[in-house]
Amino acid sequence: MTQEKFEHIYQRAEERKGGETQLENLIYQPLSNDDLRCITDDRWLAGFTEKVFQCGISWNVVRKKWPNFEEVFFGFKIDSLMMLSDEMWEKKAQDPRIIRHLTKVMTIPANAMMIRSARQQHDSFSEMVAEWPSESITELWDYLKKHGKRLGGNTGAYALRQMGKDTFILSSDVESYLRQTGIIDSGRTTKRAQLAANKAFNQWQQESGRSLSEISQIIAYSCGDNRVL
Repeated sequence: MTQEKFEHIYQRAEERKGGETQLENLIYQPLSNDDLRCITDDRWLAGFTEKVFQCGISWNVVRKKWPNFEEVFFGFKIDSLMMLSDEMWEKKAQDPRIIRHLTKVMTIPANAMMIRSARQQHDSFSEMVAEWPSESITELWDYLKKHGKRLGGNTGAYALRQMGKDTFILSSDVESYLRQTGIIDSGRTTKRAQLAANKAFNQWQQESGRSLSEISQIIAYSCGDNRVL
């Protein structure tokens, strides 16, 4: 099956959202590489932790409690957190100010170690993320899954998107489109599906000159339940 041209996807999204202006107003841009490099380690750790806790829980519930997370976990300052003993982590996991979930709380020291270890090959974790090429963005997903904790599936990709890294997302709408058009035909988290999706997005990026993030959003707006009222 021939891959659909991006201009056709855009036209469909434009029609569904009430015109070009309305569609473009919905689309947000990723950060520049220079801006990504300015993100500090504590913000990466906070971003990953927020997405871990939002998995399987209402995002709004996590957002409402997030100031408490920042307080309980020292603003996610890695040097301070790495000084905690296992007993102290267990105690923090029982703090009623946060969502009490020991397994998810224990991702914090694990992902702190991942962020810190990136300094061995790069100037910083932010530098590594900024320099990671878009044509192999799913390999960055794999890196987070392999070296981090509970950052597989869509969690790592959503965290990257939230932090401003240019990446597409295999949301339900995007995944459905890719399946209907025959681009992917295996499990969403399989290497085969991710490579096929990355290849398709690279082609659309060459056609349009847009970021992976923009293309992902436009595909979502072109199908599924994303209709203009």
